[in-house]
Amino acid sequence: MVSHLFFYQLTLIALVWLCVMLHWAWPSDSAAACPSPLAPTPPRLKRKRAPTPFAGLTTKSPCDACAHSTDSRPQPPACPPPRLVPTRGRRRQVDTARHFCPNPDCPYRGWVGWGNLRANGHPNGGPWRQLLCIACRCYFLETLGTIFHGKCASVDLIVRVIACLAEGLGIRGTARVFEVDANTVLQWLVDAAEQLQAFSQHFLHEVRVQQVQLDELFALLRAVKTGEVSEAEAIERLERSPQWVWVAMDPESKLLLAIDVGPRTLAMAQHFVHHVVQLLAPDCAPLFLTDGFCAYLTALLTHYGQWVQAPRRQATGPAPKPRWMPRPQLLYAQVVKSYRRRRLVAVKHRVVFGTLEAVEHILAPLGWHINTAFVERINLTIRQHVAAVGRRVSTLCKGEDGLRQQMAVFHCYYNFCLPHASLRLPLSQPEPTHGSGVATQWRPRTPAMAAGLTDHVWTLREVLLFRVPPWPQPAGV
Repeated sequence: MVSHLFFYQLTLIALVWLCVMLHWAWPSDSAAACPSPLAPTPPRLKRKRAPTPFAGLTTKSPCDACAHSTDSRPQPPACPPPRLVPTRGRRRQVDTARHFCPNPDCPYRGWVGWGNLRANGHPNGGPWRQLLCIACRCYFLETLGTIFHGKCASVDLIVRVIACLAEGLGIRGTARVFEVDANTVLQWLVDAAEQLQAFSQHFLHEVRVQQVQLDELFALLRAVKTGEVSEAEAIERLERSPQWVWVAMDPESKLLLAIDVGPRTLAMAQHFVHHVVQLLAPDCAPLFLTDGFCAYLTALLTHYGQWVQAPRRQATGPAPKPRWMPRPQLLYAQVVKSYRRRRLVAVKHRVVFGTLEAVEHILAPLGWHINTAFVERINLTIRQHVAAVGRRVSTLCKGEDGLRQQMAVFHCYYNFCLPHASLRLPLSQPEPTHGSGVATQWRPRTPAMAAGLTDHVWTLREVLLFRVPPWPQPAGV
């Protein structure tokens, strides 16, 4: 039997051998033991703060609206007919200055206030007056071309229904309030949207503004896939699809220039900017203010650009290709916001086209700086007045066409019928009211009045009774 002392001696010998091997393998050179110091790292290059000039584009960005654009406003005939001035009998008591003959074969068709219309009483004791064109002997009702033509419902009921829709009440809620079928309310909405859209196009043309703010508003639509499931299952399985409401407004007059619905893409940005440019005067190039969406840069450069031939850098060789550059009068600035965990952490202002001095020259007299606060505020107004885009509501729109119709009603109602508190003017002398209230000290104004498009606050009844002429009328009519 081997004793424990033998194992202790064997362990001691193994430890001594291990120490000898480590001493032999360990480097003894002092240079190896003390490594040379590392070479100093070069300093990091600082980013240049000065922005580089825009080099331009070698090809112009395509715009489908420009490629297929036609003059949406038909031009009047070159030779208008002579005015008719009655010389016999007493003066006419019924004003027909806002009506025109609808007969396509009549030479006075489309000419408003040309003296060719006469009132002819109320046929069959109806509420609407009949008008006669003395040139072609054509009879027509004064409601022709309006939402009230051919409807048996009272005017007050239709006006109140459209007013409730313009103030933000849903279609079904409006139907319950006025005890009308929801499909009837929907049909009135479709008819009113078509007429009010034509009304807005009649007044919104060749507008002159100094600033335009653009933004997009998120909307949630519900579209039913037809043909895949039965109608009952389709109603239960509504597919939600995100869309965006594009808004352009003048921050000074609060005028809502354009409003459209579509995806947040470059093609939609091109289409929307094209629409805004068509509304402005040909020689008007305002200051554009947007968020950091990069599609606006391409869309604005497409419509406010020109070909510029770059100068030669050397005497020999081919000439440089022309570049698509922004026009000198184009001013464009962005408000870039940074979010972290759904909270705003930073805001940066960036001048894209033009100079900061030129931008401040427009904003300084108003006491403003580069911002998009006004168009963001109007986004809240849209959510309050259009039930389809309200937050946390059950009145979601079921399609893009329905949202466009509600937007058309709100567009006209906001510009012409809804006085804005910040646009009111003080009266030189307070005007007493008809009741026992305090005298009126302010003159209400709508965005259309502030922009010089009209001279009074329109009521919704007046707008719905207005017959839009087929072409622009000469000034002074």
